[in-house]
Amino acid sequence: MSEQDVLRMSRREIKRLKIIHDVMEGRIKQVEAAALLNLSDRQVTRIVAVVESEGDKGVIHKSRGRTSNRKIKESIKQKVLRMYQKKYEGFGAVLFSEKLLEVDGINISDETLRGWLIEASLWQRQRRRRSHRQWRRRRDCFGQMIQMDGSHHRWLEDRGPELVLMGYIDDATNNVFARFYDYEGTLPAMDSFKRYISRYGLPISVYVDRHTTYKSTKKFCEELDEDKPLSQFERALKELGVEVIHAYSPQAKGRIERLFGVLQDRLVKEMRLEGIKTKDEANTFLEKYWPRYNRQFRVCAANSTDAHVSLNGCNLDRYLCIKTERTLAKDHTISHNGKLYQIQTNTKSKTVIVEERCDGSLHIMNNSHTLKFLEITDRPSKYSFTFEQHSTWL
Repeated sequence: MSEQDVLRMSRREIKRLKIIHDVMEGRIKQVEAAALLNLSDRQVTRIVAVVESEGDKGVIHKSRGRTSNRKIKESIKQKVLRMYQKKYEGFGAVLFSEKLLEVDGINISDETLRGWLIEASLWQRQRRRRSHRQWRRRRDCFGQMIQMDGSHHRWLEDRGPELVLMGYIDDATNNVFARFYDYEGTLPAMDSFKRYISRYGLPISVYVDRHTTYKSTKKFCEELDEDKPLSQFERALKELGVEVIHAYSPQAKGRIERLFGVLQDRLVKEMRLEGIKTKDEANTFLEKYWPRYNRQFRVCAANSTDAHVSLNGCNLDRYLCIKTERTLAKDHTISHNGKLYQIQTNTKSKTVIVEERCDGSLHIMNNSHTLKFLEITDRPSKYSFTFEQHSTWL
C-alpha cells in the first residue's frame, strides 16, 4: 500500500465518518446524525453526498495541506530576518514587533516573529527557575509608596561611559521615573528625588534597600537612649515628612528589580537605535521616553486618589542637600573638606551648618540665615620662615 492510499484523520473525523456510514447504511436517521455531530440536517446531507462521490476522504477538510491565504510571503519573512540581524540584534520578540511597526511600518505579531527567530536560530527561550515568594498586595493610591534604587549597567554599551540609572516606580500604578548619573550616592539620590517631587509631588513613603546612601552604618545603643543615626538621605526625607522603609532583600523590592531587568533590555536597545553616546543625550531622551513607556505599562490604582503632596513655594534645596555642622573658630573661620572659609557675616553662634547642594553650590547657614563667606586660598604656612631668620633671632 502506497503512502498516497493512507488517509490521516483526527479522532473527530473518524467519529464523523462512522456516523455518516451509519446514515448511509440506514442504521440511524439523518436527523439523529445531525444531533450527534452538532450539525444542521442540511450539513449532514452535504457531507453524505461528498462521501458517496469521493469516498471516506470526503469528511476531511479541503484546506488541509494547503497554504493558508493569510500566510506571510517568504520574501517578507527573509527581509524581516535580515533586518533583525543588521538592526535589531538581541531584541526580544515583543520589542522587535513593536519597533517593526513603529519604525519600519511592518505589522507582524510577536508570536510569529518568535517562531521565525527560533527557527533561524537567532533567538532561544530563556527559562528561569522561580523560587517561592509571598505575594504582597499593592498600595491603593498613586504616590502612597514608591520603590527607589540605582542600577549600575553599561547603558550606553560601548558607545559611552558606564552610568547609574536612579529609578523610581510607583507601587500602586507601575508609573516610572528615572534619570542617569555618574555614580550612585547621596547627591544623585537627592537630585533625582527633587526632580521626582517637582514632577509628581511628595510621596507618602519611599521603599529603598540598605545601601549606605539610604541607611546609616553608624551603630547606636538603645539602652543609652541614643537617637538612631540617620544617613543624609534619611535625614532629608524625615525633614520633608516622608517615611523611609528599608528592604532586607532584593526580592522584597521586586517591582523595581524587575523594572531594571526590563529597562536593561528595552531601554538599552532604544538608545542604541538613537545612537546615544553621552549622559546628557541619554537624559534628554528619557524626557520623551517615560511618557510613552508609562502609557504602555502603567496600570490603574485600586483607588483613583493621588496621594502626592504638592510643595509649591517650598525651597527643596534647603532639605535635599548634605548638611554638616562645623565649629566657628575665634577668627570666624571654619574648615570643611580640607578648605578654609572666612565667615564675613557677624554672628554670635559657636556653630554653623554647611550645606552642599545638588547644583554643586556651597552655603553656610545659621538659624536659617545665609552667611556670607570667602574661601581662604593663600593661607600662610605655619613654618614659612627661613633658617637664616631663625639664626638671627637666636
